[in-house]
Formats: sequence, structure tokens, C-alpha cells
Amino acid sequence: MFKKARSIPTELVILRILDYRTDLSEKEKQQLSKKEKGYEGELKFDTLINQLDTLVINDLLLEVGDTLFQIDTLIIFYGRIYLIDVKNFAGEYCYDTGMFKTITGSEMKDPLLQLNRCHSSLRQLLQKYGYNLPIEAYLVFINPDFTLFQPSQHPQIILPTQVNSFIKKLYKMPSKLSDKHLKLADLLVSLHKTENPYVRLPKYNYDTLKKGMTCGSCHSFDVAVSRSKLTCGDCGCEERVESAVFRHVDELRILFPDIKITTNLVYEWCKVINPKKKIRKILLKKFALHGHGKYSYFVDDSDDLV
Repeated sequence: MFKKARSIPTELVILRILDYRTDLSEKEKQQLSKKEKGYEGELKFDTLINQLDTLVINDLLLEVGDTLFQIDTLIIFYGRIYLIDVKNFAGEYCYDTGMFKTITGSEMKDPLLQLNRCHSSLRQLLQKYGYNLPIEAYLVFINPDFTLFQPSQHPQIILPTQVNSFIKKLYKMPSKLSDKHLKLADLLVSLHKTENPYVRLPKYNYDTLKKGMTCGSCHSFDVAVSRSKLTCGDCGCEERVESAVFRHVDELRILFPDIKITTNLVYEWCKVINPKKKIRKILLKKFALHGHGKYSYFVDDSDDLV
């Protein structure tokens, strides 16, 4: 059972929006591609373990001392914890004596070293709260198009040809859990940090971003708005206008967390919806109106947006 489900990383969500609202540099496009592939690999691993009868915690950002560390997947079994880092690399790589590189010789950060640092930090954190369960850490290469050349097999490295047997091993692990295990899972989820200070995003501002409504499927700006529907001229996808407006409000709130949502702002962001009072009418269905006149703005009381 997924105690904490995997969500799309905020960094990836923002990069996706910027990809169609501004011109990303080649470096930024590579960053987006890397994030897409990483998330795709994590989702693929999730589908393989979604029937496990134990506690699975995804996407943890934790801190011990002054050290922040991220965990892709944490599985709590009766007698031990599995710490799993999923990689969706494709192509040919070499690994030897702590050196991880492409077959052409380009050196990369050693993912095994990163995994073991995470392992050490997690162990320290658990000990701080009185937990001494053994931890096994694994680096799982999920992409079948990945090849790794190494002098000898490393026990922490799970290659694509070994993934199925590794998953079978997980399903055979004892899963009878006590209240102590449940409390541990609750503790880790409560310690999760929602903001990662190490995330690096392209610089952007409201004025330079392309305005207009986009298709929810292909993100094309070639959309037509009728009384109740938004229709894409490229892929033919249809969406209720109300739903499309809320989707674009979500974009604004993700890109600019401190911005005040006003009728004029959403009208300018969407561009293609007239009259302006239609925007106001739609916003009132989901948001509460604060203030009066030109100083009024909309607030989602459910998440205390102010």
C-alpha cells in the first residue's frame, strides 16, 4: 500500500509549462528531458510494486543535521527497510572503482555513491527517533535499453535483466507489520519537506511569458472557445471552458505562488474568453472573493491561499 503516493515534481510541472510559454535554452530542454525520463522510470517501478502488501513511501525529502536527502521509494517490511533509487538511463555505461561514465568516456555523478550517502543519512535519522531496522539500499536501472559494463556484479545494482527477479523477491518478503512500523511510516511522512532549496529553474517573469489558453492535451495555442467548450485545432481535444479556466489558474499559482488571483489577471492570462464577467462568474464557483472593487482577489480557502 502506498502510504505516500508519487506526485509530479513541481520542478517538472514548471518546466512543462515554460516549454510552451517561452523559449527554453538547449540546456533547459535537456533538464526537462532528464526530469521527464526520471519521472517516467519512477512511475514504471511503481506499477511493478503496486500490489505489495506492505508500506511504500514515495518522494521523500528529509533532513538530518544540516543534510537534505531525497528518497525515490522506501519500502517498510517486517524485518527491514528497502531504500530504492530508480534510474531510467538508456545507452551503454561503464562502472569501475567508483567511476560512472558513458561508453564514450563522459564522466557522471556516481549514482551508487549518492545512494550510499542517502542510506547513511536515513540510518542516522531513524536512530535519532529510536528505530534500528536494518536498511538495504538498491540502485534499480529500469530501462531495458540500458547496458552497464563492470568488472564484477555489484550487489546493490539491479540491472534491467534482474528487475523481474528483484520484484519477485520483494513480493516474497514478510509483510506482517506492527504499530511500530505504522508509526515509523507516519513519522517519515510528517518529516517530509515540501520545498527543495536545491531545485534550479530557468529565470522567468510574468511579462515575458506567452499569454493565451492552451490545449490540455497537446498544449497548442490553436484553440477555439464556444459558449461551453474549448476545442483544439491541432489534436481535436475538447474540454469544458470552466475546467480549462481552472487549469490555467493552476498554472498561474504554480508559476507565481505569491500572485493574487484577480479577474483581470486571469482574463489577461487566458486572452480568448469574453466577456470578462464570464471569467469572474467561473472563478466564483471555486474561489472565495476577498476585498472590494479593484482591490478584490480570489482565494482558495481549502488550501489557505492568501
